[in-house]
Amino acid sequence: MKNYPLYETTIFENFRVLTENAADKSPDVAACVYRKRPDDAEPVTVTYEQMRCDIRHMGTEELAMGLRDAHVALIGESSYFWVCSYFSLMAISAVTVPLDKDMPLVDLAATLIRAETSALFCSPAVQDKVEQLLPLVPSIKTVVYMTDDPMEGKTTVSDLVAAGKEKYEAGDNSFYENEIDPDALASIVFTSGTTGKGKGVMLSQKNICSDMTQGMYNFAITQKTMMVLPPHHTYGSTVNFVGHFAQGATVYMSAGIKYILKELNDFKPTHLILVPLFVETFYKRIWATAEKQGKADLLRKMMKVSNGMRKIGIDLRRKLFKSVLSAFGGELQMIICGGASLNQDIINTFESIGVTVLNGYGITECAPLVSCNRNKLQKKNSVGTPIIGEQIKIANPDENGEGEICVKGPNVMMGYYKDPEATAEAFDEEGYFKTGDYGYVDDEGWIYITGRMKNLIIFSNGKNVYPEEIEMEISRVRGVNEVVVYAGESKKHPEKEVIVAEIYPDKDLLTADGVTDLKKYFNDQMKIVNSRMAPYKAVGMVKIRNEEFIKNTSRKITRFNIDKNID
Repeated sequence: MKNYPLYETTIFENFRVLTENAADKSPDVAACVYRKRPDDAEPVTVTYEQMRCDIRHMGTEELAMGLRDAHVALIGESSYFWVCSYFSLMAISAVTVPLDKDMPLVDLAATLIRAETSALFCSPAVQDKVEQLLPLVPSIKTVVYMTDDPMEGKTTVSDLVAAGKEKYEAGDNSFYENEIDPDALASIVFTSGTTGKGKGVMLSQKNICSDMTQGMYNFAITQKTMMVLPPHHTYGSTVNFVGHFAQGATVYMSAGIKYILKELNDFKPTHLILVPLFVETFYKRIWATAEKQGKADLLRKMMKVSNGMRKIGIDLRRKLFKSVLSAFGGELQMIICGGASLNQDIINTFESIGVTVLNGYGITECAPLVSCNRNKLQKKNSVGTPIIGEQIKIANPDENGEGEICVKGPNVMMGYYKDPEATAEAFDEEGYFKTGDYGYVDDEGWIYITGRMKNLIIFSNGKNVYPEEIEMEISRVRGVNEVVVYAGESKKHPEKEVIVAEIYPDKDLLTADGVTDLKKYFNDQMKIVNSRMAPYKAVGMVKIRNEEFIKNTSRKITRFNIDKNID
């Protein structure tokens, strides 16, 4: 571990320096590739030099519009125009407020008011919602649509670029003369949360830029990736945009979930940044395809043989599993996965066919990257080692060394917007941010996550159960699409304590297997799972659901929506 090399990184202290560095270093390299419409035959390619010009010209006009220091919301899907809006606003010292385009109107209005927004950059796709929104938020005086298509009576990004270009070429150098305070408030990111109302995380440019500057020492990305995550989350905006543009990579903007498989084949990314749900879906697709073709047993044997050959230095995975890899474009080498726990079986399967999965750990309050496995050095079930310049401690560890994971470093947030009580509660007396995640650190500094404090099941006998641990075991059962474990609540017998596993099954798969009684099947499987667990962790009840669990836009199950009544 001590001798494992650090990778090259790019040093930048703010978004303007990032943009300039990338254009100076790779002017003719494709920065963004996208299709204006999903069915367009040819994509649009934007070089780093063109992106620099667009951001500079937008920033020049934004300064003329008086947007420096303004709180500016961004509402829309991932797009080249979202990137230019985000980068240019950060470069002129505006305060960006990235928001979920699918948030209900009332919640969106309340959040805009709470964040004190005076301007709004939005996608044409949300025009109807925006027009309903404006009367509810009178503080918004400026609206810009993130598109280069003309919109009658509306201001668009291309209008800003044209106006700013004219000013810049006439000698207006305000974009470069603007002083950027790296420690000032730069972005308010509202956490979507899985247990209720989110908070406004205050991030500075130092938080965001240092997270990627220091983070990229830990792992090396490849040249081509696809953006499939929502941009209003820091995992998408910081890792996919800031980290990749700083390294001169090419980012293909996905048109949406339903187009991903086609886009993988068209664009052929060499690595992906994903949350576990996507990786799990790809994993299931591999095995569903193999079973449909009657080749599942053959695939298992080939993986076993290949793994054996690799132990003696022979690696033929790209050839042996060419047909499997073709479903993902044929050139995929690596997946960086974060946002929630990922079953080690899935990581092992991808490794066996030639795709390295780097499991990492991040949280919005840390801008977001905290740790990640290394390209050629991973530990099973670990979320990796901390990024450079970060301190980790385990608060109040138990006899197993498990406690709350706490983080201190330049990437840790300034606090929660207009919520001093929550901010004070989030930090300990030594200035460490309390993540709310339980876990431990081994003697070599690798981090392991056990579960989330808010999800912890505490029984009256003093026993504590992390539902994530049980969920991980149950997810290995054939036919489980999704599972959530919780303490069931009985209105008739409140003294009754029972661990419930609520399962959303893959009915088509199990029907093909000849399963006719889902409840009996999963009860039988649960006996096997329980035999591998400590008695106090045993699942006492299985509930079958007919539809997916409700999820937030980062594709995490929202636990507070689940009815835990067992009567």
